[in-house]
Formats: sequence, structure tokens, C-alpha cells
Amino acid sequence: MSTKLKYKPLTIPQVKWSKKTFNNTFGEVVAQPLESGFGITFGNALRRVLLGAVEGSAVTSVIVKGVNNEFSSLPGVVEDIMQILLNIKEIVIKNKEGNPGKMHLNVKGEGVARVADIKADAHLELVNQEHVIAHLATNGEIDIEFFVESGRGYQPAQWPIGKSLQEDNRIYIDAMFSPVIKVYFDVEKTRVGKDIDYDKLTLKIHTDGSESPSEVLHYCVSVLRTQLEHFLIDPEIPFNEISASMEESKEEETEDVTNSSLKGVKAELLFKPIEELELSARAQNCLITSDIKRIIDLVNLTDDDVLKIKNFGKKSLREVKDAMKTYNLSFGMDIKESDAKKLLKDKDNEETE
Repeated sequence: MSTKLKYKPLTIPQVKWSKKTFNNTFGEVVAQPLESGFGITFGNALRRVLLGAVEGSAVTSVIVKGVNNEFSSLPGVVEDIMQILLNIKEIVIKNKEGNPGKMHLNVKGEGVARVADIKADAHLELVNQEHVIAHLATNGEIDIEFFVESGRGYQPAQWPIGKSLQEDNRIYIDAMFSPVIKVYFDVEKTRVGKDIDYDKLTLKIHTDGSESPSEVLHYCVSVLRTQLEHFLIDPEIPFNEISASMEESKEEETEDVTNSSLKGVKAELLFKPIEELELSARAQNCLITSDIKRIIDLVNLTDDDVLKIKNFGKKSLREVKDAMKTYNLSFGMDIKESDAKKLLKDKDNEETE
């Protein structure tokens, strides 16, 4: 299509994580408003890539001292080798470099061999420390060398062709590399002004703890974006810029607060910390690092002032604007602290009379 055409803007969604439920193994993220139909489109694409294309690390082969195949058993060890291999598949590994690595387990005497007993290479971090590998009797001993690799999705055991027994007694096992366990998404209708035909996408991500939900979603979106770029035959149409400029125009038209007025503003809110606006961690940290800690400090800045803050981009700017608009606030209000304090004092006097 011609680059000279005047394109209609697309609705720019806000993407927010639920802070109440977010942890290293579960996250719920909401994207809204989306153009009609985009909720299902994005939900399906994100879910499929999250489940099948996110990199992770897992044990792909082991050498168990005293055995040369998976159908053996060890004296003094309750579990047979097959059950031990199943337990090994459930070891959760965080690979800090993405490189192959080795781990070693040696336990003697009565007790329980756990993941916490494994010694791993420096770039490998074992997440589920309490996971049980085997139970040992008084005369039991278990000695295992683990070989760790990185990959995507599921990989069947990579046995060398034509060899039933390996010279080093290595046993190959199938591996599930993906750190993502489950992904659900739900699409609802949401309102933008008088229009009700927009989508709201809620995505729930469960991981094994080796990567957080936000990390795997970042990886997933990066995969989709870079793959889709190769379908472009001409320079990309800058819909983000087109849409952002349109939204800014609407904001200027509908702005209720003038730059020099306190009309409609709660004076006590101005002296509260910016955490009151419930911004994303990225935007909030950028502001606090720049010594912008109170809402009054924020509203007295201009758009250009905020964009000069390190790592603070247009997306964060729109997020902060939307959050402030909820409280009838905006950038460039030029509120004097003395005026705000006077307004707050007058209000207190009215309440006590």
C-alpha cells in the first residue's frame, strides 16, 4: 500500500500486570482496549508461542554409577532407575547463560536424596530444592552425573543410532525445556467512551519458576515481532506514531484541568507519593530514580521533561497520563506548593467549623 495514504489510527492498548497475584510462577496480565477481534487473535498467538517456543533448560542425559540402562536398580535404593529418571525430569533449572552444563549428585547412607544435594555448574541454578530424587536405605548409595542442555518445547531422548548401550553408560532421557506450564486467556468486551465494541484480553500464565511470567511473555512477544517482520515487503507503517498523535489530540480537546488551575483537584492527593497512581514498576522506578516522588512534583513537569528521563519512553508517558487523568490531573499544571498547601488548609478549616 502507498506510504502517501492517510491511515486511520489503531487503538493503543494498556498492558498491566495484576500486582496482587503476581509471583515467580504465576502472573495475570490484562490488555485493553483492543480493536474488535484482536483479543482472540492475540490470545491464540501468545498462548501458542508461550507453550511451544520459549527457551528453557533441562536434563537430557545422565550417567548413574553402577548401571548401564534404565531398566536396572541399585542396591539400597528404594526407587528403580526408571522412577529415578522420572524424578530427574521434574528438576527445574534456571540457566543464567543458556549454555550446556553439568551437575553431580552423590548421597550415601540412609536418607533422602533431594535436588538440594546436587552440585551444579555456576551458571545453573536449581529452583525446586526440596524435590525428591530417591530414598536410600542404610547401605544405599546413589551417584549421578547430569548433563544439561537448552532448547524449546519437547525433545525426545536423543539416543545415538545403532547403539543400545553406551560406552560411558550414559542414559538419554526426553526433556521438556519450556518453563511455561499452563496458559489461559479470556476475551471480554470493554467500553471506550460511548463505543462498546472493543476487546479486553486477560492472559494467565503459569511457569515452573525458572522464569517469571513477565520474562516469558517478553520472550514470546519478541519471537512474534521478529518473525512477523519478515512478512513486510515495504517499510513498516508507523501505526504507533499515528495512533499516539491522535490520542494526544483527543486528550488536548477533552482536558478538564487548565495548566494553572486547581479546579477539580484534591489538594491532599498532590502531596501523596506517586505510588498512589499505581503505575507499572518500570515507569514508577524511572520517576523515583529521577527524584520525582510526589504527585505534585510529577504534574509540574511537561511532556518533554518526562521524556528526557532515562529509560522513560512514549509508552510510559501515555501510561502516566492515563493514570493522572483518573484524578483530574495532567502534565504542565504549574501548581505552586504554597497554593496547594493553602487550599488544603482552607479545606481543613471548613471541615472543623
